[in-house]
Amino acid sequence: MLAQVTNFEPSQLTASLLAGEDLKLAASVLYQSYHDDPLFMEIFRAADTDYEARLRSAIREELNTFWQAGQPIIGLFNQEQLLGVACVVGPDSGIGSSRLWHWRLKMLLTAGFVSTKQLLNKEEKIHAAMPAKRYHMLAFIAVAPKYQHAGLGHYLIAAVDGLVDEDPSSAGIGVFVTLAKYHAFFADEQYQKVSELAFGSVSGTLMFRARQSVQG
Repeated sequence: MLAQVTNFEPSQLTASLLAGEDLKLAASVLYQSYHDDPLFMEIFRAADTDYEARLRSAIREELNTFWQAGQPIIGLFNQEQLLGVACVVGPDSGIGSSRLWHWRLKMLLTAGFVSTKQLLNKEEKIHAAMPAKRYHMLAFIAVAPKYQHAGLGHYLIAAVDGLVDEDPSSAGIGVFVTLAKYHAFFADEQYQKVSELAFGSVSGTLMFRARQSVQG
């Protein structure tokens, strides 16, 4: 039975950029959280026997790409314990529909041609629907399963939004939400609905939070 975590105080929590040695644990947190996500199940063909292996490989390659491109990978910690992870792609990341060739090659070898093409098509479709030209994108956000339902996601998203608000080159941050239960979570954090998008048999909501002015 998973432990119920309800006793974290704000003073016990810290949000910071992950170090290289944290990536393996971050990949595990993301894999557990996105294993049953409808979009990932569609892209990586959940009915196939090697679904889990391909999903693990894809998440690992995504994290490596973010890390090598110097993009923020934010961890929520209780002392040394990693509770949650958020991956943010910035306006000048070079990550997007024009993925670097080495990412494409690695993803083709690990996830397969169809999955790689679908991932790239997804990013192109989302980019075309965004209400701004320069923006951040929340690629992943996850709280470790045994620490969910304790309000930790709000601390994690606050760290993400704070990072975006401090970047005057960005109009704000977008996120694509495939599960209806998360709409209210992002709406509570001032994310507004942009449009509904469909990828194969999976539909979701593109949401956007405009950058807030930081008072000096």
